[in-house]
Amino acid sequence: LTNRPHHQLTNRPMTTLYLTEPYSVVNKDGDALTVKIPANKETGAEKRSVRVPMMKVDQVVVLGDSTVTTPALLALLEQNADICFCDYWGRFKGRLAPAVSKNVFVRSAQFRTHLAYPERVALAARFVRGKLHNQRTLLLRSNRTLKNPQIAQDCQTIAELLQEVDHLLIEEEAPPDPSRPQLQSALGTLQGMEGASAAAFFRSYGRLLKYDLGFRGRKRRPPTDPVNALLSFGYTLLMNHVMSALQIVGFDPYIGYLHSEGYGKPSLALDLMEEMRTPIVDSVVLTVINKQILQAKHFEEQIGVYQLTAQGRKLYLQHFEQRLNTEIQHPVFGYKASYRRCLELQARLLAKFLTGEIPQYQPFQVR
Repeated sequence: LTNRPHHQLTNRPMTTLYLTEPYSVVNKDGDALTVKIPANKETGAEKRSVRVPMMKVDQVVVLGDSTVTTPALLALLEQNADICFCDYWGRFKGRLAPAVSKNVFVRSAQFRTHLAYPERVALAARFVRGKLHNQRTLLLRSNRTLKNPQIAQDCQTIAELLQEVDHLLIEEEAPPDPSRPQLQSALGTLQGMEGASAAAFFRSYGRLLKYDLGFRGRKRRPPTDPVNALLSFGYTLLMNHVMSALQIVGFDPYIGYLHSEGYGKPSLALDLMEEMRTPIVDSVVLTVINKQILQAKHFEEQIGVYQLTAQGRKLYLQHFEQRLNTEIQHPVFGYKASYRRCLELQARLLAKFLTGEIPQYQPFQVR
């Protein structure tokens, strides 16, 4: 059981409740949730009960075989908290979310831009720009002390790709020109730039790791080393938070711009998540590996696939939440906000752009 305080836009202290203990049961008890945790023969832990004030919970993440009773589910949904279900290894299985926001105007504007070319391409390019900028910034910061020429070369590669994205943005935000590539071709070009940047970034990402845990590049399905296991788990957690932010603002998370639509594919969540991957997940993974918070002993390997142990998962969740609660100066608004709050701020900026309240969407770009 792991929970960490944070702040929503309302400034009311909130909590993400992670259920990590097997066979825990969550009940509603008046104005609180009671989590009953059975005894664990393997660890010797005795059974216990934890009480969490209902008003502080805005999200529950169920990892493995835990139960949330119907009264508890209904109470959570009534206060607009969502419940995310993952298997024991942290693989996403589904979400239970409150009723869709009544702000139909946001969704109407979202659908219009999804169907409009070149507006869709221009917006997709901004998501890509945010991602590439943040990848390059992380490498540059790290290389101030490392002074590795190969990292410097990968930074230059990403810088050149950023110039290409900016050139495409100038074209797409100009008056319509029939000679320009059509929608799918332009999106394919953007995705190619994103892929080239990812190759350069993860090539140097391995050079930032102080300890060799077998990372030889990004491998998603399945994760074949501890670092990839951490990245995949972190992106799953981040996706859930982005989905929540989008639904709070009133978006349909399945209609996006950069990522193509697909049955059950949360395209807009994937879009908005791009610019947040490196500042949140990639940074957390570097921290827990380089500070030896997580070591080889915190992972299990089965047929070449690596996953966190129960203790490793708890440690990772603690540092993931710590990162979400870290305050920075928001690059657009200029005031301090936690990374968790920034997710919702970016969703609101996107809504304001799509409804015509601001001239363009500014991606989240760390300084």
